[in-house]
Amino acid sequence: MPKLLTVFFSLLLINLSVSSQNISIKSLTQNIVVNVSTQAALSYSVEYKNEEIIKPSEISFTFQQAPPLGKDLEVLSVERYNTDNTWKPVLKRFESIRDYNTGMVVHLKEKRFPQRLLDLEFRVFNNGVAFRILFPEQFGGRENVITDEFSRFNFAGDFTCWAVNYGSYTTSQEVEFFERKISKITPEMVIGLPMTVQTKNCYVAVTEAALVDYAGMYLKTDAKTGEFGLRTALSPRKGQAENGAKVYFKTPHQTPWRVIMLGETPGDLVESEIVQNLNEPCEIEDPSWIKPGLSAWDHWWSGEVKMEQPVILEYIDLASSMGWPYMLIDWQWYGPFNQENADIKKPAPQLNMPEILEYAKSKNVKCWLWLYNTDVFRFDFEEACALFEKWGIAGIKIDFMDSDDQEMVNWYHKVVKTAAKYHLMVDFHGAYKPTGWRRTYPNLVTREGVLGNEYNKWSLRVTPEHLCTLPFTRMLAGPMDFTPGGFLNRNPDKFLNGTPANVLGTRSNTLAQFVVFDSPFMVACDHPKNYYGQVGEEFLKQVESMWDDTKVLNGEISKYITMARRNGEKWFIGTMNNSESRELEISLNFLPEGNFRMISFSDNEQTVKNAEIAEKAETVVQKDSKLKLKMAPGGGFAAWLEPVQ
Repeated sequence: MPKLLTVFFSLLLINLSVSSQNISIKSLTQNIVVNVSTQAALSYSVEYKNEEIIKPSEISFTFQQAPPLGKDLEVLSVERYNTDNTWKPVLKRFESIRDYNTGMVVHLKEKRFPQRLLDLEFRVFNNGVAFRILFPEQFGGRENVITDEFSRFNFAGDFTCWAVNYGSYTTSQEVEFFERKISKITPEMVIGLPMTVQTKNCYVAVTEAALVDYAGMYLKTDAKTGEFGLRTALSPRKGQAENGAKVYFKTPHQTPWRVIMLGETPGDLVESEIVQNLNEPCEIEDPSWIKPGLSAWDHWWSGEVKMEQPVILEYIDLASSMGWPYMLIDWQWYGPFNQENADIKKPAPQLNMPEILEYAKSKNVKCWLWLYNTDVFRFDFEEACALFEKWGIAGIKIDFMDSDDQEMVNWYHKVVKTAAKYHLMVDFHGAYKPTGWRRTYPNLVTREGVLGNEYNKWSLRVTPEHLCTLPFTRMLAGPMDFTPGGFLNRNPDKFLNGTPANVLGTRSNTLAQFVVFDSPFMVACDHPKNYYGQVGEEFLKQVESMWDDTKVLNGEISKYITMARRNGEKWFIGTMNNSESRELEISLNFLPEGNFRMISFSDNEQTVKNAEIAEKAETVVQKDSKLKLKMAPGGGFAAWLEPVQ
């Protein structure tokens, strides 16, 4: 459970008689200033280190059977508080996380009929801002229907952004984050989150946190957003396009947090834990059974993999040989895909599930099971979870939801809570982005919602630039099940789609992905024969999936990134490079005093001819050491460091 180390919380009620009162709140280090106004309409603005980031931006709502809400508001009172507490996450990138912010709740009331109440809450961290609207209890519990939320983000200039256009609200969220100017975002685009922005002096990312009983948020432009502005667009409820319904609720209710992450460097955004801090503490009384790790996977889209007993046993052997705790049994384990007679409680006839699970147990490996989401709908899910727990299943991977409307969001939460009752971890594929709810239910260990390694099978989209963009965009929201580990590495001139699946980039780049990409349940994608005896095999036996410390040592969006991670006394370093040759110098000043044995894998002159080549070296380094890296196009560097006793 999260452990409260220190808490300071103060409340101050201020009676305000002027409805157009301008109200300010600053971060505890005074580097961020938020101004709130109700003069023309409810609006806010944001400054970071004296740079205007967000110009005055309105917040309003439209309803199905009520007037719009956001203008002619009277300020009743302002409530202020400071928070400083430290908690220990179950799914770790850091051993502990500090929640350090100043907060404010502005209590508001419409001047005219129907005189609705609403509260605007801000929390200002030293590295970002978050706000949400709360609807207090009123109108005797009558149902309200939001047709749209207009929380606006009017940027102070035509900044460069990395924005993903899904083009639709029905999406698996598997698209690239392309670089463009804010002015180039057109009304037809449906921009997904997070969206990362580079201003004159800093980096910004817009996303959402604590998505609970509400519709998922996207960004769009319209005539009222301002010259370089965007506004929220909520995922519409399926089958209700005609009436425009997005969110049904009874008071009291609240929106998710609208998050504006801020940092001097893009690496500052990667290290931020604002999204988790805005979620509720862990609700699982004893989460000690939640133990993510690396997993073998029997479905790397390579043609030679079939849903047969010997194949599953082969991958269990791989997990055992590598020291990984898990093996994922993917689709068709309970019959042909998307068949009406498929039963998630009955294995396919060619599989002997008791024998499989007993064999896995003898190898100290536990199994995960894939499920198609409509099959989960069709059967008694709780009964299935009870059966899976009896079998000794560690977790479930659920696929093809492709929506984050309010109903689907609530279904996600029901699934995770039910799975927790039966000690099952969860990995969602065909999924929407994370919003930090893994803090509250940490059995939600990872999810897809990313253009991942599987696209190497049929496309040219998993480019080195894409790999170097993901940490600064999609990964800011939370873990992503990218499924790294393809060992059929190819240089651009030799890369081909087909079977077995190639990956674009060098072996060192592939190894670095296990360090750079966040996923407590880390699924390695390739065939056992492509791992055994290959360069880097020993790295995959050493690397972890959860960390006591995380540091971004350098990085430029779409160009390169270096991260250092610590698990216990052992450190790991991963560097990924885009399609240009590059030299970098890395300081090891994050190490404690003493000597460290470093086992590294790097590109060399032969790598440009054969991307499967990585030069392995063993050296002794200290905190004053510097590494000079010379990376091939699509190259990288990976190492682990352990204290010399």
